Amino acid sequence: MTILSIVLIGLSLSIDALAVSVGAGISIKDLKRFHAVRASLFFGLFQFIMPVAGWYLGSAFAVYIQTFEHWIAFGLLAFVGGKMIWENLRGQESSGDIRSLPNLLLLAIATSIDALAVGLSFSVLGHGIWLPGALIGGITFVVCLAGFGFGRLIGVFFQKWAGIAGGLVLIGIGVKILVEHLMGSA
Repeated sequence: MTILSIVLIGLSLSIDALAVSVGAGISIKDLKRFHAVRASLFFGLFQFIMPVAGWYLGSAFAVYIQTFEHWIAFGLLAFVGGKMIWENLRGQESSGDIRSLPNLLLLAIATSIDALAVGLSFSVLGHGIWLPGALIGGITFVVCLAGFGFGRLIGVFFQKWAGIAGGLVLIGIGVKILVEHLMGSA
């Protein structure tokens, strides 16, 4: 497998985490650099851990995880996104953001489950995993940092609806993951 192929895989795997980062950058008014860097590290770390874990689990486990991984990602993202929308509609400070470690952990897992399947694929194909895992994680980290910056930049224009938009983005990512997997298995 070429480095270019791995970079393209890393970019495609980072898209969900990028969307979460942009949404958080838009919706969190007082987002600190610390929170953006910490969240980017979480997203990058999980995008590294999941393909490595998938690779080690090997092809025997692939059949089991592929049958329901999209439902897990959808459920986690819909829960956090729905909670954000609900709290914003009620005028509460959203607890569904990346400043909360439990929420950040849920989002990092939910946006990296597809990387587990990539690791399983690498195992089945007989490719190594350490370099691809490191590249995927590093790419995700950089992409997310850029996403937070972009979200903060455009958040000024969308502050009134930002929390609701952020929740809708999370639910949308969950629906996208679910539909892609259901359409792919049909």
